[in-house]
Amino acid sequence: MALYESIFMVRPDVSSAQVEELTKTYTDLITAQGGKVTKVEQWGLRNLTYRIKKNRKAHYVFMNLDTPSAAVKEMERLMGISEDVLRTLTVRVDALEEGPSAMLQNKGRDERGGRRGDRRGGRDDDRGFGRDRDVELPMGVGVVADDEGDVV
Repeated sequence: MALYESIFMVRPDVSSAQVEELTKTYTDLITAQGGKVTKVEQWGLRNLTYRIKKNRKAHYVFMNLDTPSAAVKEMERLMGISEDVLRTLTVRVDALEEGPSAMLQNKGRDERGGRRGDRRGGRDDDRGFGRDRDVELPMGVGVVADDEGDVV
């Protein structure tokens, strides 16, 4: 059997209970075809980068699968028929990751974490380009100064 990672997105007006029911349907399909689902993660309702079928948000569900390819094809066929599923992506992988995915590990962090300053990019000092900062030059580049300390 082959190893797969599958992600599908569900319309935002569908309740969380219905998303769990859809996930259970696809999980039961995989197990009925002789495969197994090793991990299921619900990433929740998230913003989309661009509109998909007039939706700005979607429920994301991630699954690790150890199953034959026929079961994956049938699952993708059913996802394509379902009106609730906006998009799906299934990728064959060499090994399945153990533990929580990167999305769940970053869930505690702010979505805009790591940004400094205001929305316009911050002041020069925040980005390290202020006038009173010491500048380090790359190796081999030197500054020549005269006897009074002025840069030549």
